[in-house]
Amino acid sequence: MNRREFVVNGALLAAGLTAGCAPRSLISPGAELAGAADAPVRDLAMRALDAARSAGAQYADVRISRNHNQAISTRERQITGFQDAETYGFGVRVLVDGTWGFAASRELTLPEVERVARQAVAQGRANRVAQRRPVELAPVEIYPEASWRSPIEIDPFDVAIEEKVALLLQANEAALAVAGARFVNSSMFFLREEKTFASTEGTFSNQVIYRSLPRMTVTAVSEDFSDFQTRSSTDVQPMGLGYEHVRNARLVENATRWAEEAVQKLSAKPVQPGRYDLVLLPSHLWLTIHESIAHPTELDRIMGFEANYAGTSFIYPIQDYLGRFRYGPEFMNVQGERSTPGGLSTVGYDDEGVRPRDYLIVKDGILNDLQTTREQAPLLADWYRSQGEPVRSHGNSYAQSWSDVQFQRMPNVNLLPHPDRDVPLEELISGVENGIIIDGEGSFSIDQQRYNAQFGGQVYHEIRNGRVTGMLKDVAYQIRTPEFWNSMDLLGGESTYFMGGAFNDGKGQPSQSNAVSHGCVPTRHRQVNVINTGRST
Repeated sequence: MNRREFVVNGALLAAGLTAGCAPRSLISPGAELAGAADAPVRDLAMRALDAARSAGAQYADVRISRNHNQAISTRERQITGFQDAETYGFGVRVLVDGTWGFAASRELTLPEVERVARQAVAQGRANRVAQRRPVELAPVEIYPEASWRSPIEIDPFDVAIEEKVALLLQANEAALAVAGARFVNSSMFFLREEKTFASTEGTFSNQVIYRSLPRMTVTAVSEDFSDFQTRSSTDVQPMGLGYEHVRNARLVENATRWAEEAVQKLSAKPVQPGRYDLVLLPSHLWLTIHESIAHPTELDRIMGFEANYAGTSFIYPIQDYLGRFRYGPEFMNVQGERSTPGGLSTVGYDDEGVRPRDYLIVKDGILNDLQTTREQAPLLADWYRSQGEPVRSHGNSYAQSWSDVQFQRMPNVNLLPHPDRDVPLEELISGVENGIIIDGEGSFSIDQQRYNAQFGGQVYHEIRNGRVTGMLKDVAYQIRTPEFWNSMDLLGGESTYFMGGAFNDGKGQPSQSNAVSHGCVPTRHRQVNVINTGRST
């Protein structure tokens, strides 16, 4: 949508809301997706596969998908943005003499799928000049008639725009009612993806995937304008759920608390740099897990395939780490999975037709496994055989849309609760004499190998002699990944488990965006270096 269209549509939307009636569709009457009903989806998929095989492909798969996303944003008492977009098309991926080829199109017709399939094969042949070794695919179970759907209660696209905007503006008013709260931004984002996958091996699957993200940020400004502090709704995380997630987030009710905490941060005591024991709440810790565990255990990153854009990993060479490297203490277990209801990476089948399974990336503190696709799993064949495990993809293949080629993306990566007992948060705090409890994710930086990093948060409280005391500000801690996780001496139990997540995790060239959840429990880390981020010198 260009600027002129945005201004016109924004005015129409505002007028419709003011008049108390539903606005007209923001999609032009002639903008329906051409060719969408030209042929049944199965016929299109089978025609693409047949054309690829006839052109010389030894393997082919096709993804036909319709992505519908909607974004609404507000600031104080006004609507600042609205987008409702849909894209529909297909992509064909082929193997020709062990080399990948890929092509895509938005024209859903039988002649076009045949043309695109042949184009993918031609590209595969051209790519052979750069082949270092032929691609080998791990075996896969075949699912001739598979289906899956996100476990939603309310389709967010069935909820009126007026209701969504009214909720956001009401939450804004609740935040602005707190003295000292000067600015507030709130938003909602929704995605529905209808995806069909078929391969020459015989799998045919249909999936409908939903994601929802309600968000709010409150900014408080001091009376003399010398300081400002923000508080975001980090205890409300994006989920693979429907509009019920927005209602359960209780934005209006929580807005007052978030605004009050932003105001309290203005008078909080600046932290004194030094070494502290840290108690990290799940609303904060999920991001540290994402950067220091999930990213460095991506096999393509370890192999150097992401070096030019997203970096590499300190886990190299693999044979020196798998089964040997102590990531953390014996009670530390980190799971990769795509099965948790509501997880952002949760699906029934990945974009190679693999039904994902749960697995332990870290087991009893030791690096135990890595994230894989069908192409990557054979690279770990010797390790899997030594463990008595089959060479099998973990189902970590994903593409953000029909026009992008699928590649390795992380599953939900979770720090599991204490294996022996349900440790309460109070126990973690009671064992700290001089420390800080950190709530909510904030700014961060991390090196290209995911080894050295610095993390901030949203809200910080001092811990003295086992009790939470006054609020602090300007806190960030510095880590080296192995030292940090081995400084953990206790973690929470099952009742403290919480799922956070990243809605837009970039990777690849051209870049693609992935959504992923990270479940975790609060943790306690001893003697971590803390700096003051507010100091100018």
